[in-house]
Amino acid sequence: MTNQTLTVRFFARLREELDTEQLTLPADTDQTAGDLLAALASRGGPWAQLQGDQPVMIAINQVMAKPGAPVKPGDEVAFFPPVTGG
Repeated sequence: MTNQTLTVRFFARLREELDTEQLTLPADTDQTAGDLLAALASRGGPWAQLQGDQPVMIAINQVMAKPGAPVKPGDEVAFFPPVTGG
């Protein structure tokens, strides 16, 4: 039996502002990382920032990914704020 869920992780200020480090969500077929981001942002409140002015960086299974990248059951999807230099 295959794992029909996704692990979603949040890092840095996203983890603090969303007050969660990790979620386990059902995996939809034909879902992209951008679809997942939009679904989470639609929760409103602090979640809306996931599609705000600040872009969110995405990694799927610890590899940097674009919003159009497919997300499959069993994947780990991580979201974190852009790294700023200094």
